[in-house]
Amino acid sequence: MFDDLDLDALRSRPGVKWAKARPGVLPAWIADMDFPAAAPIRETLERQATGVLGYPTWIEEPETHPLRAAFAERMRSLYGLTFDPAHVRVYTELIQSLQIVLHVATRPGDAVAMHTPSYPPFLRTLTDMKRRLVPIPMADDGTGWTFDAERLADDVARTGCRALVLVNPHNPTGRVLTHEELAAIAEIAERHDLLVVSDEIHAELTYAPHRHVPFATLSPDRTVTLSSASKSFNLAGLRCSVAHIGDARVRRALDAQPPALFGEVSFLSVLATLAAWERGDAWLSETRHILTRNRRLVADGLPSGIRHHVPEATYLAWLDCRKLGLGPDPSRFFLDHADVLLSQGPTFGPGGEGFTRLNFATSAPVLEEILTRVRTAVEHRTGT
Repeated sequence: MFDDLDLDALRSRPGVKWAKARPGVLPAWIADMDFPAAAPIRETLERQATGVLGYPTWIEEPETHPLRAAFAERMRSLYGLTFDPAHVRVYTELIQSLQIVLHVATRPGDAVAMHTPSYPPFLRTLTDMKRRLVPIPMADDGTGWTFDAERLADDVARTGCRALVLVNPHNPTGRVLTHEELAAIAEIAERHDLLVVSDEIHAELTYAPHRHVPFATLSPDRTVTLSSASKSFNLAGLRCSVAHIGDARVRRALDAQPPALFGEVSFLSVLATLAAWERGDAWLSETRHILTRNRRLVADGLPSGIRHHVPEATYLAWLDCRKLGLGPDPSRFFLDHADVLLSQGPTFGPGGEGFTRLNFATSAPVLEEILTRVRTAVEHRTGT
């Protein structure tokens, strides 16, 4: 199933990943997997689509929403984190969750810290909402990606920072922050009364021996945890996410809003997420096995001149192309000379120039062709 992907079928898909690629181009940009959804998810959607599509039972009683208890159980079983399911909210996607939390917990002009480079929609969110970015630069120390906690503490104090958006596992570098690193952030958050909004959407795509530590295990009362089945189970198009609101101040602010102001998640999206969390783990285990192999294919298949650290989580490789002299946006070179569509490094903000991001969640034959094209283009340029 995972390696038996037909190129013609992929090109005919309606999703943006393949639709954006012109004929002959192989896309490896946006964070969608090429793998078909797990059988329990497909069966659930097919069965429900031929049945009743009326109002769900929880529309008048939000406290009975099934994703509240399902997410609480998921976090307990995977990480030993326990919390009150009543503190979970359901939104259409992670970006919406972030924007809603920032809307009720911060004001225009407030400073918000975030590791950079960072997921472009998060950067756009801060710009659109007129929040000031306080960068937490990710630095390559020769063995991997790290950051300076002392600098973070100084920058938070200097800017009067109000919140910290934590992306862990980190996109685009694929770092999984250690317990010690998270504890340092928790201490800074406590000292400066920071709200921590923790995006943990890639947590279930963490590779052994690395281990995901939910930030709420360290600072439960000032953390909002954002998650979704969309990345680990390839369901982005269904638009469904959850937010555990550990901070009572944010819960009160949310409860003061009109109940339907932020919209409702579709019935089918909820059922698909439940099917993923309750019956999709065998598929997820096989997916992680394939992705573990694929990240090794990337590490072994990149040409000389491109530097990268094998990601500890995600299916995204952050490629340092600066030694090749391809300019601030190397993705343009690979599109023009390799017919490979990658993500544009500069859109990831500070630290993104000279980089590009490669999505390796595809079949081995497609990935090997992508890497062959990248190598050939670089070898032609360098004469090697």
